[in-house]
Amino acid sequence: MATTNKKVVRKAKRGERIRQVAAIPFRLGADGDIEVMLVTSRTTRRFIVPKGWPMKGKSGRRAATIEAQEEAGVLGKTLKEPAGTYSYWKRLENGFIRVDVVVYLLEVTEELANWQEAESRQRAWLAPEDAALLIDEPDLSTLLRDLKLPQAEPAGGL
Repeated sequence: MATTNKKVVRKAKRGERIRQVAAIPFRLGADGDIEVMLVTSRTTRRFIVPKGWPMKGKSGRRAATIEAQEEAGVLGKTLKEPAGTYSYWKRLENGFIRVDVVVYLLEVTEELANWQEAESRQRAWLAPEDAALLIDEPDLSTLLRDLKLPQAEPAGGL
């Protein structure tokens, strides 16, 4: 992680935009309403969505899927089109940097009982409007509050 931070800080000092990818895991509840999963961050224990740095040789969508598995212990289908973007201030050892995050929706098909970061994170299923209240980043909060699933294409077309 320290290597990534040094590289990111160098890029930020050169004025380059710093990017991450994130997933909003979702499912339909028994009543047919959308539920989203939030996880706690490892350091501040705030609720966030699973996110991480882009991965060499992997699309943003694939990287978001991997982050959701590692941080939230969920498997599923990540939708092709991003759901939106948000920016936040990432805390580093020697200050903060601005990070732009591309967010993908991940339709959860399986929740793992044990996963890579289970010891250091908690997860919670919430209604999007409740999740929005727990999120500190205003743009992400708005994205969650206004969350709409893409409509399926009608069979046969018109």
